Amino acid sequence: MSLNKCMIIGNLGRDPEMRYTPSGQAVTQFTVAVNRNWKGQNDEWQEETEWFRVVVWAQQAERAAERLRKGNKVYVEGRIQTRQWEDQTGQKRYTTELIANQVTSLERRERTEGDFPPPDEARAPGSNSAAARPDAASSGPQRSGPAAGDDYDDLPF
Repeated sequence: MSLNKCMIIGNLGRDPEMRYTPSGQAVTQFTVAVNRNWKGQNDEWQEETEWFRVVVWAQQAERAAERLRKGNKVYVEGRIQTRQWEDQTGQKRYTTELIANQVTSLERRERTEGDFPPPDEARAPGSNSAAARPDAASSGPQRSGPAAGDDYDDLPF
C-alpha cells in the first residue's frame, strides 16, 4: 500500500494565474506560504516559511482563479508531484508541485445585499430564521466563534 497526500494551510503569495490547455481544460497555478514557528535553544521564537507551488485543474481551477487573491488564507489538499523537463541549454530541470483536489478559502466571505432575504420574507413560513423557528431559542447556546480565554495567537497560521 502507498499514500501520497498533502494538506497545507497558508497564505497565497501571488494572485492565481489561470490558463487553458490546448484541449480546453482550465489549469490554475499559485503559490502558498506556510509558516512554522518554534522556540529555539535560546528560548527565542524562530520562524521558517515553506513555499508550495499549487496546481488546480478543471472547474475548481476556474473557481480558484475567480475567488482567490494574493494574501488570502487557504486550505489545500492534494498530492505531491515532481515534474522534469529540459531547458533551452539541454539542462534537466525539476519542479515539485502540490496537485490540488480541494482548495478552500479560509477568508470570511463579504456579505452583499443578495445574501439576506428582505425583512418581510425572514418571517415567512418555512424560513430558517430563529424568529420563525420556535425551537431555536430552546436549543441551548450557540457558539459562533472562539470563547473568551481561547488563545489562538500561538498557532503557526
